[in-house]
Amino acid sequence: MIGRLLDRLVSSAAPGELEVVVVANGCTDDTADVAAGFGSPVRVLTVGAASKPDALAIGDQATRGFPRVFVDADVELGIEDLRALRDALQRPGVLAAAPERELPMAGRPWPVRWWYDVWVRLPEVRRGLFGRGVIAFGEAGHARIADVQRVLADDLAISLAFTPEERAVVPEARSVVHPPKTFADLLRRRVRTVVGIAQLGRTAGAPDAGPARTTPSDLLAMVRKDPRLAPRVAFFMAMAVAARMLARRAVRRNDYSTWLRDESSRQ
Repeated sequence: MIGRLLDRLVSSAAPGELEVVVVANGCTDDTADVAAGFGSPVRVLTVGAASKPDALAIGDQATRGFPRVFVDADVELGIEDLRALRDALQRPGVLAAAPERELPMAGRPWPVRWWYDVWVRLPEVRRGLFGRGVIAFGEAGHARIADVQRVLADDLAISLAFTPEERAVVPEARSVVHPPKTFADLLRRRVRTVVGIAQLGRTAGAPDAGPARTTPSDLLAMVRKDPRLAPRVAFFMAMAVAARMLARRAVRRNDYSTWLRDESSRQ
């Protein structure tokens, strides 16, 4: 997985163009060894805790330059995509930027395809920085998100920390985000999202997740525009109810550290 990302990213970078910090947090596989095998410019930090918020904070503290880019290990992008994000951050008023997302659906079962058919059409999903696996900041933007990284729904919190005018989705940059390959892994992802949103609501200083919530009017407008989506919208709503029910236990226990990882898309 990490090799898939680094192979494309590092191989085409100019000497000295990148500083890459890989944080292997609680890994039981060969992630650290694979990353270390790329040599310069990759540095590998190994920590015991299996916590994405901790990994982000540790990697951030170990990094010196700007612009700074947070990249999930299970996505794919190239140096040309990072350059496009860098250029976008030089526009007046832009504090954070993310690429367009590509979602390869080959081999995915119908529940996964149906859910994403609806999700990618949601207004906030189209314009927000979350769900792309990559977010870039200039120095001013980075200062803005210093207090909102250490939450489960980190990419949503970061996106909401900026106004629509301060963030940019960059068409010239693209990240390949691998969807889950099984219904069970899709549901695990959705439960994690519900728990993360609940944590935002209980965290002092965290941005309000309200603007990113899906509303019935969003879904109704979608069906009005394309009535063929009605069965998919119904399934999307059923998934939302199921995820909320399954998330209740973690929310009641204030368990915001358990990372319900989708293993299928990492293969």
